[in-house]
Amino acid sequence: MNPKIAVVILNWNGSEDTLECLESLRQIDYSNYNIILVDNASSDESLERIRKYCKGEIEIKSSFFKYSRRNKPAETIEYTKEESEKRESNFAEIVLIKNDKNYGFAEGSNIGIRYGLNNSDLDYILLLNNDTVVDSDFLRELVKVSENSHEIGFASPKTYYYDFNNKQNVINFAGGSLNMFKGQSHSIGVNEVDNGQYDEIKTVEYGEGSCLLVKREVLEKIGLFDTKYFAYWEEADLCKRGFKAGYRSVYVPKAKIWHKISASTDDPTKLYYYTRNKFWFMRKYANRTEYISFLLLFFGFYFWNLTCKYTLYGIYKRSLKQSNYFLKGIKNGIFIK
Repeated sequence: MNPKIAVVILNWNGSEDTLECLESLRQIDYSNYNIILVDNASSDESLERIRKYCKGEIEIKSSFFKYSRRNKPAETIEYTKEESEKRESNFAEIVLIKNDKNYGFAEGSNIGIRYGLNNSDLDYILLLNNDTVVDSDFLRELVKVSENSHEIGFASPKTYYYDFNNKQNVINFAGGSLNMFKGQSHSIGVNEVDNGQYDEIKTVEYGEGSCLLVKREVLEKIGLFDTKYFAYWEEADLCKRGFKAGYRSVYVPKAKIWHKISASTDDPTKLYYYTRNKFWFMRKYANRTEYISFLLLFFGFYFWNLTCKYTLYGIYKRSLKQSNYFLKGIKNGIFIK
């Protein structure tokens, strides 16, 4: 028997990516799943384009698959956020939840997760970024490994860059590791051409939120994403809580996806949340020795280098917004709980 999966996808002004992701997902060889698509109050034409896609009125073009008319139209149900939280979940092929504002990645995903968990038949939640394309058997491989052991709470695939200098075999993520003395997360295999060097199933410290299969029992035991993060570090936090509760995170190399990693380095909002949340994560999980080591390294080396980098960048761009957001992230990460 195939366990029942709810795939939670978050959209925010990204319908072009979302529709390519949906089409790749609807062509996989695993049948016992439903899609919960949460729109974080998009201000573009996302909702209308998603509706047209479900009706079969938009043809998706991709180098990863051929568009199929056989799975159109897609059965859909629409709810507002309030409606989705007042009833037992009623699955269709695609459930569209329309949020009243942008709740960020953490709470936006939680809204979809909660709707899925309201269905007593559900076995797993799959978190999937809208800017991904999936291999046809990725979900089957994730489930197969997860079912091997009660201790496996999280499973993540081999993630490639969607386009790395016209290559589709360059790894972005083959499992995650954490250095608590440095306060750093690391994507194993990042920027390496895949020559089979990461083809073994292995336990890792965290799975990336772009694609993460989580057992229902884990979420019921440890809770959902910590909403105060808003975005960044929330998946490491979830896996860390799972580990403390006795669940392992596992990397599954036969499960493959491609991710449209942003090349942008000048987004001050992203810099703020990433910096602030790093401090929050360390305060929450590092022991005394690890936290002191992190602070000494950060303020003795990284702080000065990054401050100079962002200040010079700001002078070049005639805006110090990036530098200010970096400093604000440090301040709030240290002093706000």
